[in-house]
Formats: sequence, structure tokens, C-alpha cells
Amino acid sequence: MQSILVIDDRADIRTSLRFLLEEHQYQVTEANSPQQAQIEIRQQLPALILLDMNFTLDTVSGQEGINFLQWMQDAGHVIPVIAMTAWSNTPLIVKAMQLGARDFIDKPWNNAQLINNIQRQLEISALSQQNSKLTQQLEQGRKQGYQWRSAIMQTLLSQLSTVAKTDANILLTGENGTGKSELAQFIHECSGKSYSSLVQVNMGAIPEALFESEMFGHVKGAFTDAKQKRIGRFELADQGSLFLDEIANMTLTQQAKLLRVLESGQYEAVGSSHTQNSNARIISATNCDLNQAIEQGNFREDLFYRLNTMTFEVPALRQRCDDVLPLAGYFVEQFTNKYHKTAIKIADDARDAMLDYTWPGNIREMSHLMERAVLLNHNGVISATDLAIPPSRTTSDFPLMSLEKVEQLLINRALGQSGNNVADAAEILGLTKSSLYRRMDKYGLGKS
Repeated sequence: MQSILVIDDRADIRTSLRFLLEEHQYQVTEANSPQQAQIEIRQQLPALILLDMNFTLDTVSGQEGINFLQWMQDAGHVIPVIAMTAWSNTPLIVKAMQLGARDFIDKPWNNAQLINNIQRQLEISALSQQNSKLTQQLEQGRKQGYQWRSAIMQTLLSQLSTVAKTDANILLTGENGTGKSELAQFIHECSGKSYSSLVQVNMGAIPEALFESEMFGHVKGAFTDAKQKRIGRFELADQGSLFLDEIANMTLTQQAKLLRVLESGQYEAVGSSHTQNSNARIISATNCDLNQAIEQGNFREDLFYRLNTMTFEVPALRQRCDDVLPLAGYFVEQFTNKYHKTAIKIADDARDAMLDYTWPGNIREMSHLMERAVLLNHNGVISATDLAIPPSRTTSDFPLMSLEKVEQLLINRALGQSGNNVADAAEILGLTKSSLYRRMDKYGLGKS
């Protein structure tokens, strides 16, 4: 239950507000003066403050409310404040807002309007706290996070950072666990919208009946269970970025509703006739072949073209061989610190096993394997046995053959996987295109 501090020198007003707020499931604390309010705040921080601007000094200047807001600012308290007065004037409102007041309500207040304003400020405050945590995590990531070593990832990050500075919608494709959500955060941080919110939505997890409410919000009373107003994801992401993950899992009905917003930039909350405009930058992701989904009638072609202004495929971990061992070391260090373990090394046989492994679960699988190995470790060394990599997923059961035979085998497999596209095959093998052409010519591969 969220707590609200009511600061007013009139007992009847405090009582009226208590009845109103408790009826809407808020916990209420009262203070009859700014001085008493300071004591209450030192003991326990409320989620929101309702502040009368005038007390014993006079009834019209609002100076006592201004002094309290100044104290809040000086003390570093970031608590949403809704100011109230029966004698409002423009200079007072401006000064209060400059000192951190989020909203201004005239007395006598309208109950419905006051509750709506409180709900909105609490939602904005919760989002701000979430963004602060995310920013802190991103800052820590910049200082301590893994830096990709492979050429293929460095090229991708360079391309993303360039496109991020535009407002173009971006579609990220690739297998599960390749780090598409982390790249969405990277795009947002590199964009001109990094000062605003990055809102993430798993599109496949939204029930059909709740789609519009989740994405566009609803007003109180819009349907049976709509007991209070809800802000939708598009509004939360206004002026920022909206990351739509698992977009291929949307139903065709959901796709149609999303398409309308992307085409017009407009939407309405459920139960409201007020049209709102979206200024969110759309980043979407999927592990599905959308062209195939379109051919099968499972994905709208017009929505696809709205989402894929720029499309980037995130390579699988097996295509980033230069990252496997450094990434493993990074995860071991992270989990060693998380679980307060002493330093742990990776044995040579474990390193060989990881290089042999095809990593079908990609980065997510590596993270889980490293976390398990760290948790179960007791001697400070992770061996191949500790990793519990399925033997069938390695090349250890290949028959012994010459290096030239192995090289030919790998080149043929890469060409087969890439549909005989030499550039793509070279990326899979970690070679330049010219290097691959030389090897193909050496072994007579790719010739009709």
C-alpha cells in the first residue's frame, strides 16, 4: 500500500483527504505544518506529498510552501509533490514547479481529478525510479561490461550506433539468446532519445483481451476491472524508445492494432475519445523468419515494412569465435563476485570444450553454464566436466583426419549454411572474403 503525506494546518481538510485517499487504498500520514512534515519525512519517506502552500505566516503568499519545497530540494528528497492552495497565482505556481512540485490543485478540489493526478504522479515516479536503476546498470556496464572482440560484432555495433542517431525504426533478427534486448538498450543509449525512457514489452506475453489496455492504456471504468486509470506502454515511451520483443508471436488482430499506431502515430486509451500522439522510436526483435511468416499468412506484410526500416541480424555465438573464451571469463568473474566466491580459473580442457561447442542457446546458454559452474565450484578451477557440455554438441566425436580435410569440411558446411553466399560463409568462419576465396580455390571448392 503506497503512503501519502498530507500537509495542511486545517484538521477538517486533513480528515477529508484521509477518507478520500483511504477509500482508494492509500496509506495516509498527516502533518499540520511543514516543520512536523520534516520530522515525518526523516522517519519514513512517503510515496507522494499533498502540500498546502499557506500556513500561519499568511493566507495568500504561499511562502511557507515554497520554503518547504526548498528544504526538500536541499535535502535531496526526490518525492512527487502536489501543491494545493485556495489562493493560487501564476508566479506562485511557477516558483513551486521550479522547486520540484509536480502538479498544482486548487481548493476546493475535485475528488476524481485529484485521484487521477495522484495516480499519474505515482506512475511517473515509479517509471523514473526504474529508469534510474537502468541508467545505473548501463553506466556500470560501460565501465565493467564485456567488450566484444570479434570483428563481426564490432562491425554490427558500429552500424547500430550510426543508425541509432536517426529516428528510423530498427528490426533486430537472430536466434534466441543472442543478446537482442541488450542491443536494444545500446541503440537507445546511442540515440538522441537516451534522456527519456526505454520501455520494453514482450509482445508474445500479452493476452489478446488486454492488448489495447497494455499498449495504449485505459481510463477508469472503461471495463469491469478498470478500477483506476492505466498508462499504456506507448505513453510511457513518449519521447523515448519502445522495444517490442518477440513481435512474431502477436496475433493478426494485435498486429492490425499496432499497425494503425505506426502508420498514423495516433492512438486512444481504452474508454477514451481523446486521441494521443506517439513520438516513441520503435525497436523490434524476433527470432522468426518474418518473410516465411508472411508467406504463411501469419504476419502482416504492411506491418513488416513499418518495422524494418533498418534490419540487422544478430550473429549466433558460434559465429563469434573470438568472443567465446573472453566472454566465458567475463561471466565467471561476474558470477564469482555475485556469489562471493574466491577467484576461479578456467582449465585448458574446459577452454577446448567451449571452443568445440556449437552453443545452440548462444549467450544465454553460456551465462547459465558459467553460473552453474561457479556455484558448484569448490577448488578454484573449472574443468570440462564442470561445464557439463553435452558431448553430442561438440566436434570431439569426429574421426581423426588431416587439417586440410577438416578445413574443407568446415568450408563446405559454411557454404551450405549460407546458401553458397561466400561473404556470409566467410563471416561464419571468421575469415575475410578474400581469404575464403583463396582456400576455396586451393581445394577446388564451389566450382560447378
